[in-house]
Amino acid sequence: VQLEESGGGLVQAGGSLRLSCAASGRTFSSYSMGWFRQAPGKEREFVAFIDWRAINTDYADSVKDRFTISRDNAKNTVYLQMNSPKPEDTAVYYCAGNGGVLPRPVWGQGTQVTVSS
Repeated sequence: VQLEESGGGLVQAGGSLRLSCAASGRTFSSYSMGWFRQAPGKEREFVAFIDWRAINTDYADSVKDRFTISRDNAKNTVYLQMNSPKPEDTAVYYCAGNGGVLPRPVWGQGTQVTVSS
């Protein structure tokens, strides 16, 4: 399984941006997905989670009510809708898959998101 993020870029604070993460293979619907981020000089941190059936989601407090995670199992893709981003949301965003048929977590290569004030 390989994961590839897209949709990053420069966005103004208060705007919106949608990240996508496309998975290879036919087993996407079997595992949970998450978004993480890493800002310069900081550790990678959890952003959002969605289970394999898209029934359960979870968010970091810092993004709750602003970001929304979703998935389309027919398209092998998970999304992160970022509304009202803030400059402190600037980071490299990574998607990750875990559980199901995956013997270990799988990470994408990351996509840069820069929020200007």
